[in-house]
Amino acid sequence: MSKFYLTTPLYYVNDKPHLGTAYTTILADVISRYYKTMNEDVFFLTGTDEHGQKVQEAATKRQIEPKVHVDEYVIEFKKLWEKLHIDYDDFIRTTEKRHSDKVKKILQQLFDDGEIYKDKYEGMYSVSEERFITQKEAEEGEFRQVKKLVEENYFFKMSKYQSKLIKYIKNNPEFIQPEGRKNEVLGFLNKPLNDLCISRPKSRLKWGIELPFDNNYVTYVWFDALLNYITAIGWDHNEESFRETWPANYHLIGKDILTTHAVYWATMLLAIGLPLPKTIFAHGWWLSGESKMSKSLGNIINPLNLIDKYGVDSLRYFLMKEMVLGKDSTFTIDLFIERYNSDLANDFGNLVNRVTILIHKHFNSRIPEPGNYNEIDLELIGFAKTTPQLVIKDIENLKIPDGIEKILILMRKINKYLEVKSPWKSIKSDSSQRSEAATTMYISADLLRICTQLLNPVMPNKTTVILKMLGSTSIKINNYSTNLVKVGQKLGNGKSPFPRILI
Repeated sequence: MSKFYLTTPLYYVNDKPHLGTAYTTILADVISRYYKTMNEDVFFLTGTDEHGQKVQEAATKRQIEPKVHVDEYVIEFKKLWEKLHIDYDDFIRTTEKRHSDKVKKILQQLFDDGEIYKDKYEGMYSVSEERFITQKEAEEGEFRQVKKLVEENYFFKMSKYQSKLIKYIKNNPEFIQPEGRKNEVLGFLNKPLNDLCISRPKSRLKWGIELPFDNNYVTYVWFDALLNYITAIGWDHNEESFRETWPANYHLIGKDILTTHAVYWATMLLAIGLPLPKTIFAHGWWLSGESKMSKSLGNIINPLNLIDKYGVDSLRYFLMKEMVLGKDSTFTIDLFIERYNSDLANDFGNLVNRVTILIHKHFNSRIPEPGNYNEIDLELIGFAKTTPQLVIKDIENLKIPDGIEKILILMRKINKYLEVKSPWKSIKSDSSQRSEAATTMYISADLLRICTQLLNPVMPNKTTVILKMLGSTSIKINNYSTNLVKVGQKLGNGKSPFPRILI
C-alpha cells in the first residue's frame, strides 16, 4: 500500500517561528489527521533548513560555530510544534548525515551525467535571498543587500528542462495549485530559463554541504534544502520503501517560494529521473492590517503569545477557518476574538453546555433511551448523515474553511432543533412527553458527538475533552454513523472548554 506523503517546506533556522510558519505546519497537521481518519497510511514530514550565508553571518556575529547557532534555533521550532500539537512523522535537519550524504550522492550523479558544469558568472547577487537575481529584479528593488559579483561557479542545466516542464504543467492541472499560481509559473516559464548556479565558493561561504567533485565549493542552500523531500524517505531508485512513499501527494508551501519548488525542484527531479510530486500547493500570506507580516516591518505575530493567552486549539481553529487556501488573509486580535466567540463560544460551546447540562440534570447524567422518531427528528438525522461525506470531500479538495463551515451548519441545526423541541419544557411532564424529551436529548448528544469527531483533526485537544463529557471516547474517531452513543452511558463532568472572551 502506497503512503499518503505530505510535506511542509523546511523552515530557515535563522528566523524564529512566526504565524506564517505555524500556519503551514498546522495546515499539514490537519490534513494529515483527516487522512488518517480515512484510513490512509500517512507520512508527514517537516524540518529545518540550516545552511547558507545568513546562518554563517549570524553565527560569526555571535562569535559561535554555525552548528551551535542552528542547534539553538531548531529547539525553538520543535518546542513550538509540540505546543501546537503537531503530530509529524519525521523532522529532518539539513545538517544531518542522512541528508548530506544523499545530497552528495545526487550531486555526483548529476555531475557524472553531464547535468552540472563549471562557468564564470557576473551578475547581481541578493545576500538576503542568497541567490543571483536578474537586472530587472534588481531594478524593481524587491531584494535587499544586492551587490555585484564576478566568480566561477557550478551550474545545473535547468534550461534543458524548460519545454518538458511547461508541457508537464499543462498536461497535469493538479500539479500546481491553486489555478492562479499555475498561471504565474507558466508566465515565468514563457521567458528564457537560465541555468541554476548550484555552488558557492568557500572563499565567501564555508557553511554548507561540500561539493563531492570539488572541495573548494559548497552547495547552494536551495539545491541542498529542496532535496530533503527525497533524502528524508531514503532516496534510492531501488528501495521499495522509497517507491512506496514517493511521489509526494502534497508539498504545502507559501506563495513566496513557489518558483523554487515549481521550477528549481521540478527540473532537479526531472534530471534525477524521478516522478514529480502530485501537487505543489502554494497558500497565501497572513497580513497584519494591509501589510504582509515581516521582520523588517516589525509586525510579526508570535504564535506562542497567542497560545498562552487564548489556547492552542483556538489558534488552530482560527487559522484553518479564516484562510481560503491560495488567498491572503488578515490577522487581527479583534477578528480572532470575533471568530472565537461566534463559532466556538456560541455555536459549539453553547451546544455542548445545553446538551450536557440537561442530561446531567434530568437524566441522572446518563444518555437517555430514545422513543419513536418523528418527522423533525428524522429530518435532522438525515442531514447529519450526509455531513461527514461532504466535509471529507472538502478536505480532499483542500477547501478546509468550507468543510469546517459545514460542521458549524450542522451544529446550528442542532441548536435550532433544541429550540423547536424545547425539551426543558416537556422534561417534567407526563411519560409520553418525557419520552419525547429523552429522544431529543439522545439525538442531540449523538449528533454533537459527530460534529466533535469531525472537528478533531482541527482541535485535537478540546474535542477530546468534549467527547469525554459526552461519554463517547470509546467510539472510533472516524466512525460518523448515527445512533452510536450508548443508552445509559454516564457522561463525564465539566463544561464547554470555550468560555466567551470578554472584550
